[in-house]
Amino acid sequence: MVGLSGGVDSSVAALLLRDQEYRLEGLFMKNWEEDDVPGYCAAAADLADATLVVRHLGIPLHTVNFATEYWDQVFATFLAEYEANRTPNPDVLCNREIKFRAFLDHARGLGATAIATGHYARRVTDDRGHHLRLSRDPDKDQTYFLHLLDQEQLGCALFPLGDLHKGEVRDLARRAGLTTASKKDSTGICFIGERRFRDFLARYLPPNPGPILTPAGALLGEHQGLAYYTLGQRQGLGIGGQAGSPEAPWYVAGKDPERNALIVVPGHDHPLLFSQGLTTTAPHWIAGQPPREAPFSCRARLRHRQPLQACRVEYLDDTQARLRFSQPQRAVTPGQSAVLYLDEECLGGGVIATTWP
Repeated sequence: MVGLSGGVDSSVAALLLRDQEYRLEGLFMKNWEEDDVPGYCAAAADLADATLVVRHLGIPLHTVNFATEYWDQVFATFLAEYEANRTPNPDVLCNREIKFRAFLDHARGLGATAIATGHYARRVTDDRGHHLRLSRDPDKDQTYFLHLLDQEQLGCALFPLGDLHKGEVRDLARRAGLTTASKKDSTGICFIGERRFRDFLARYLPPNPGPILTPAGALLGEHQGLAYYTLGQRQGLGIGGQAGSPEAPWYVAGKDPERNALIVVPGHDHPLLFSQGLTTTAPHWIAGQPPREAPFSCRARLRHRQPLQACRVEYLDDTQARLRFSQPQRAVTPGQSAVLYLDEECLGGGVIATTWP
């Protein structure tokens, strides 16, 4: 069962599997009810594209609505994290709970023995189990979003695009005559789509204005609510140039919940924007156990598409791990994931809890 989103990546994943003579069917998931935004009908348009793709490929298409599961298992956590002044990554949780759990269970109920997606990642299986490895296309690699998968989920998953670059995927789509060949890549929150994020978040977390301060306590302006900002952010601060201050643009360097204050600093490379290390929640290991006894050296990615960064990992206790980086890292953001790698293998990772300068 291939998950079809109506985009070019999942379309080509289906094309490749069909040409490899798999017994193949498609499944379109709707995971968000769009009645909250008049005229916003992205899911309907995507379903129409997915329908054209399956007709072209000659395979059946199933549809399912996981909106309730998405709200309960992903979006509720997403809101709680923002309310706690952290910046979550819902796509990570969505993959574990929806695409590789609810979707997998539904596909099995329809008779499937495996699922496939258009993710840019590779799965390798040997006598030690299933391994998640980097995509051949470093600009599109999506292992960061898949690091919470376990052995069962990974063992049932196929990633047909893992050895391809994006340009090759579009070429395959064009040569096959797929209607999605030139469709632009989707952005924004998984399944929620491309919306003005602050306005969307304000529907669930009302504004709570407070002061914008320098580290020394000088008042520069007013923010609309700490939940609406993330570390390293430049746009949307509304403070412009300040008399007697450097001309460099201002960036979010911290949040002070006790004062409901947003702390900003001038300049992209201000020292307060950098961290030497971080602690995470208890790491999830794809293999089911750590790769070796701690402390050990590996590489980490703190956000999608960030180049891998050398670090050393140690365990503080059963609930925390600590990463110390060879080079200071900019805008390390609590709530995001720190994902660990050895060579080309994604080991797993944990949610960033705290940082130190």
